[in-house]
Amino acid sequence: MKEKFNVFLFFVVITFMCFCSCVDTKKAAYFYGIRDTAIISPYSAIPEPVITRNDVLTISVSSANPEADIPFNTPNTMSTAHGGNLGALASQTSGYLVNAEGKIQFPVLGNVQVSGMTKNEIKEMLTRELSERKLLKDPIVSIRIINFRVTIMGEVRNPSVVTVPSERMSLLEALGMAGDLTVFAKRENVLLIREENGEKVVRRINLNSQELFNSPYYYLKSNDIIYVEPNAARLSSAERSMQLAPIILSSVSVLAVIIGIVLR
Repeated sequence: MKEKFNVFLFFVVITFMCFCSCVDTKKAAYFYGIRDTAIISPYSAIPEPVITRNDVLTISVSSANPEADIPFNTPNTMSTAHGGNLGALASQTSGYLVNAEGKIQFPVLGNVQVSGMTKNEIKEMLTRELSERKLLKDPIVSIRIINFRVTIMGEVRNPSVVTVPSERMSLLEALGMAGDLTVFAKRENVLLIREENGEKVVRRINLNSQELFNSPYYYLKSNDIIYVEPNAARLSSAERSMQLAPIILSSVSVLAVIIGIVLR
């Protein structure tokens, strides 16, 4: 009697697991149905980032006189003391914060408007100002955005905020860094939220269409938000789970009673 009951219980568990694991693999594929092709995109060039409020920049200045460069490079780093080692200092990146007015506080030059400009435009402006004011001779200016990041949410394995040191990331790379989409992701309706000219721009992107490669939203910009919606299977699964939870708990209780009676 006991052995028959154990066999019966084993088959019940296996059947339940098989039922719960059924997934349509077609819906889990990227670019389903796209054939071999060559795509020439008008947006193949990586867009130059435009500086906005709350961006943090590192601006390095160099010239033939290293001592004269020091005041212009000091804001890029700040020293902090570690309590465990008296006198021990660690260099920590600080940079130039673009304030609410779109300006940075640059040594000697004072408040400099940078919001709405590209890095190359800022570099040319600073180089010109430093030269014309005879602060440095033949200065070389380099600029980087150190808080370039995108947010990935929804049906991905690891929702997260991703920092991008290279200032270059495509939508597919961002999804890969978030652990890829889950099988419950709605691949034909990925939401991208971007701030442009003080407005929130919302675009829906179809990962099953080759038009993605022709889209100006293929490459991401700093502070972009990606939201992957759940498909109908996820919603129905969640709904079924809520409906079945009381039934499963009751069944487990009854099963425990039956096992107790059989084992007596």
